[in-house]
Amino acid sequence: QVRIVESGGGLVQFGGSLRLSCAASGSIASFDVMGWYRQAPGKQREFVARIISGGTTNYADSVKGRFTISRDTAENTVYLQMNSLKPEDTAVYYCYVDTGRGNAWGQGSQVTVSS
Repeated sequence: QVRIVESGGGLVQFGGSLRLSCAASGSIASFDVMGWYRQAPGKQREFVARIISGGTTNYADSVKGRFTISRDTAENTVYLQMNSLKPEDTAVYYCYVDTGRGNAWGQGSQVTVSS
């Protein structure tokens, strides 16, 4: 079982910045792959970014150059630094851990960007 605790998020103006944090714990083989998805109202959940324990990162095209994912491997914690935020970034952001048998999800963090 995996426990995921997210923090961060909130309301920010266009062009502002926010940082999300995600701490994972539990009895799984590894926390090699962790990342974020997001879901805007009326839309499907979409991939945002992920990081692998060796440091490899992947980003959705819509956030490249603006968002940065990083991790503290010893603490099984990942961070999503979001800069130059736009109203279209407004969504609930979900942290996930690839358990090897599917993804475990955090509770979600609301990010709202006002224009």
